[in-house]
Amino acid sequence: MGRATPAAAGTLSGGDGVFVAEIITVPFNFVPRGYARCDGQLLPISQNTALFSLLGTMYGGDGKSTFALPNLNGCVAVGAGQGQGLSLYDLGQTGGSATVTVLESELPAHSHLLDLTYSTELGTLSSPDNAYLASNGSGRAQYEATGTGYMASGAIGGALPHNNLQPYLTLTYCIALQGIFPPRG
Repeated sequence: MGRATPAAAGTLSGGDGVFVAEIITVPFNFVPRGYARCDGQLLPISQNTALFSLLGTMYGGDGKSTFALPNLNGCVAVGAGQGQGLSLYDLGQTGGSATVTVLESELPAHSHLLDLTYSTELGTLSSPDNAYLASNGSGRAQYEATGTGYMASGAIGGALPHNNLQPYLTLTYCIALQGIFPPRG
């Protein structure tokens, strides 16, 4: 994303020593002379032919009278291409989400052990003669005398989205409107 420091004094004016379309980050709230904020704004092709010849309509615009600058507001820049074991990212591709809702299907398979304790001592509750366990009407028992110690658990969580952002520091992204047309290497 541009140079860490300018090659010579005065090169951050979007002129000598800077490639047209070069993107820099600055830690202040204004855009240096010769640059524009990378905020997706539309520019006229007629006044920015060199920049348009590099960007085209990759970031928007109609390609007849306007084109758009990259919009890095609230975004993290990712290198184009495919790293080892990673997905392919095409130049100009956008993606990601500030929040995410984890689905049950995305959770690893697991179970919950229910550790029950019981007593074999006699109870102290006075009950009427001929007492019995009540029926539920279905004819099926409400209990078993033996068990595994496991239980089926109900749904957990509320399916609410949570923050999905890595730690970040906000800076201003700027693109050079003027400068040296970058030679292909």
